[in-house]
Amino acid sequence: MNQKEPSHHSKTLLEPSKDTKKPIRYKKSGAVKYLESLALDSKRAKYPSIPEAYLTVYPYKDNTANGLTKCVISFIQLKGGQAERISTTGRAIDRTQTFTDVTGRARSIGRIEWIPGTSTKGSADISATIAGRSVKIEVKIGRDVQSKAQKDYQQAIETAGGVYYIAQTFEAFLGWYNQNFK
Repeated sequence: MNQKEPSHHSKTLLEPSKDTKKPIRYKKSGAVKYLESLALDSKRAKYPSIPEAYLTVYPYKDNTANGLTKCVISFIQLKGGQAERISTTGRAIDRTQTFTDVTGRARSIGRIEWIPGTSTKGSADISATIAGRSVKIEVKIGRDVQSKAQKDYQQAIETAGGVYYIAQTFEAFLGWYNQNFK
């Protein structure tokens, strides 16, 4: 090996790869901290005889679709509204059968079938009633965008007089909530 040319091994040890990204550490927003304080206040009111050191609150995060959905539902419920997650995935039916072949080995044949759900195509992730109004909330994180079916569903809800909101962060949702329901 020539002294002027470094081997590819020494290059990879000295220079970090350009494709690898350092994971971004999650930092709770003020809105999520506010939600946690509301949840703790609710627990204090519900269990006044239990010392505060023993009261625990779910650690909320809004950096995933599942986490943001939990934040929104909990907040609406803590503020006296009704909210629930809507599942539109359908269900799986296991059509596999297991038998023993002539050599004594267990074998499986068949497949799992997916049956579509009966809910409306494009349904929002959260269905809520806030201050007597029907509210549908779609959760979108990062680059996620509405499908055509979801846009059609939004149009149908708004035409019927309901409220439709796309939640991308809990902080933005909290601002929207305070503007529309205070």
